[in-house]
Amino acid sequence: MCSTDDPGRLVYDLLPPRFRRRDPVLSVAGRLDKDTSGLVLMTDDGQLLHKIISPKRKVTKLYQATLARPLRGDEIASFASGTLMLQNEKTPCKPAGLRAVSDDGKQVEVRLTEGRYHQVRRMMAAVGNHVETLHRARIGGLSLGQMAPGDWRALTQADVTAIFSADASEEE
Repeated sequence: MCSTDDPGRLVYDLLPPRFRRRDPVLSVAGRLDKDTSGLVLMTDDGQLLHKIISPKRKVTKLYQATLARPLRGDEIASFASGTLMLQNEKTPCKPAGLRAVSDDGKQVEVRLTEGRYHQVRRMMAAVGNHVETLHRARIGGLSLGQMAPGDWRALTQADVTAIFSADASEEE
């Protein structure tokens, strides 16, 4: 869990104890829910945190999802339109990328530039599908690479630069 006070296992538990005592505290740049795996960035730099999560910066987050049912074909246009409404929301989602990456249409990639609560899951529900697994593989131009679940490392300056670089959205 990407929380500091949830009763379950926390992302902070994966770090050495000294990181829990930091002042300022480490904050998560774009939380993941307990049913989502993948890249999590943590920082004690408030300005960097804001730059990563601010929709104005348009830092793309790439998610890989397994769907309950294959794409029908109309979902891609719905995601890209900038008019897709989520339940209990008053404003539509910003345009997002969606593409099938498997022949059966059940493995997809979703690219977002905003970070609403359970957004990928809720967007798929809005178009009549269900996300069975969800994994964040990239934030901006920084990918998770070959790191195993639970592994962590400090970011280098090159990593921070990569987050804000042209984020390889055309490469994949």
